Amino acid sequence: MRALRLPRADGTIQAFTPGAGAPYDPPPGPPRSRVCFAAAHVVADPLAPGDPEGPARLDWDATLAYRRHLWAHGFRVAEAMDTAQRGMGLDWPATQELIRRSVAEAAATGGGIAAGAGTDHLLPGASLDAVVAAYEEQCAFVEGTGAQVILMASRALAGAATGPDDYARVYARVLGGLERPAILHWLGPMFDPALAGYWGDASLDAAAGTMLEVIAANAAKVDGVKVSLLDHEREIALRRRLPEGVKLYTGDDFNYPELIAGDEHGHSHALLGIFDAIAPAAASALQALDAGDRAAYDAILAPTVPLSRHIFAAPTYHYKTGIVFLAYLNGHQDHFRMVGGRESARSVTHLAELLVLADAARLLVDPELAVARAAPVLELAGVAQ
Repeated sequence: MRALRLPRADGTIQAFTPGAGAPYDPPPGPPRSRVCFAAAHVVADPLAPGDPEGPARLDWDATLAYRRHLWAHGFRVAEAMDTAQRGMGLDWPATQELIRRSVAEAAATGGGIAAGAGTDHLLPGASLDAVVAAYEEQCAFVEGTGAQVILMASRALAGAATGPDDYARVYARVLGGLERPAILHWLGPMFDPALAGYWGDASLDAAAGTMLEVIAANAAKVDGVKVSLLDHEREIALRRRLPEGVKLYTGDDFNYPELIAGDEHGHSHALLGIFDAIAPAAASALQALDAGDRAAYDAILAPTVPLSRHIFAAPTYHYKTGIVFLAYLNGHQDHFRMVGGRESARSVTHLAELLVLADAARLLVDPELAVARAAPVLELAGVAQ
């Protein structure tokens, strides 16, 4: 296998040859002790015409094949979330088609699926009534396909609400109209700066209190809440305050091993973007956790954490670029292009470090293929191979 010349953060060029390929086989079934969703990315059509702000066009074969990959590793798919570039290139018409196709694929393969419902088809400056109507429209669409609703945090609600009472009213109306319990979605401003002050307060303690009040008042319509604040102590404290039967789905891509493992007071389930990238390792770790082998669980997941922290490094909302790059390296798509040209959101040194960390985590399925695919990306950036 040839060595790659990798650019490093200190400005040097270093030779790099990956080690052995990923040792993980698909598990015999989904994890038994945790409910685990992988938020799935989309594969862009690399030949789509138009500018980065134009309508999204996807490679449907590759996009659906990746969902089959996640189901084969025992994960439920969280569809049309921020990992799929909601709010960063994936428009509502493309989102509807994505949900329709993914739900049909789930039905054909027996895979679990939930899908994001939000307000992203609204124009800026929408009123609270318009926010409610937009949520209801998207929720009705998602439930109409047969998928469970993930009630996404709303930029429009964050802009229109004047305080916690507005959030309580909006969520009560939207949840009250659902046919089945939904997963709420609290995405911190590191993932989307437009969501700063969500739940009506800049104080995260006060915001958590409001969210807990919303859940308590609508508990029959809440399956759980996904929390993406990258603050494991806050998540644990919140988890312990949830009503009986309401799940905490960790969205913490920095501290997921300890949060999923839990403690004597309980554990988090998972709805994670990093599971898109590390599905083979995570599936094996969860099987070990089911078997009571915490040492094996920790040993498998520990080397994935530096990779995840790198992929989700600030600005965190550009993590999708790393997710797609690793899918490209592992042969799940034939190109490194993204909706809206977002493949350019990370530097070549960032991508080079991702390759090194993915190798250390034993997540390169075919190291020779990964080298062959990384080489032209490096060449295009001016690093001769």
